[in-house]
Amino acid sequence: MIIGIAQTRPIKGEIAANISLHKQFAELAASLGARALFFPELSLTGYEPELAKALAINPDDKRLNDFQHISDIKKMAIGLGIPTKAKMGIRISMIVFQPDKPRRTYSKQHLHSDELPYFESGDGQMILTVKNKKIAPAICYESLQPAHAAQAVSLGAELYLASVAKSQNGVNKAMTHYPEMARSYTMPVLMSNCVGFCDNFLSVGGSAVWTKQGHLARQLDDKQEGLLIFDTETEAVTRQIL
Repeated sequence: MIIGIAQTRPIKGEIAANISLHKQFAELAASLGARALFFPELSLTGYEPELAKALAINPDDKRLNDFQHISDIKKMAIGLGIPTKAKMGIRISMIVFQPDKPRRTYSKQHLHSDELPYFESGDGQMILTVKNKKIAPAICYESLQPAHAAQAVSLGAELYLASVAKSQNGVNKAMTHYPEMARSYTMPVLMSNCVGFCDNFLSVGGSAVWTKQGHLARQLDDKQEGLLIFDTETEAVTRQIL
């Protein structure tokens, strides 16, 4: 199965402009044979907790309908990040589109202490099946918590997808934690990070793929937008700069 991860530079709070950018990435990933494509944490708004309440959408928001159309036509799953409205508050969510299926929403279960004033936790792990491969999405902070990966594996996960917005310190932690996780569970790990300023920090990209042996297969730099395309059978990774 061919899976892609995007490294984007979100435009702060501009959902329409970010939707347009995401469409470009989706078309490019499809042209490269991807059957799934995932974006960084809160990719449609940028990681901006103080703006999240104003920017939050309902998961069935019609502005995202074009992604269902792309998914149906290109036969590709698409996972993108945006704050969503819940009964009690706002959640950090990934909305997933799959060919000819209803959209699904996964919300971050484990929040960092800095996020607690702005967000509520999601409940339940999502497992996506794409081309007979089971993918477990994780959103930033929770992907560094061992219990999250352990739960995902217990549910049958074969690929671990970390959708993040990380500073240099966060990427440094990821570079240690993710390869260990990959080796422990014999499971490829993919990290989709953004570049540019987010909230009160600089997100430094470094989106990467680790093989099931824990080897760093390929990584993007800290400035450019681009794609990594991973073949789960051969473990080959190609890079495409947007």
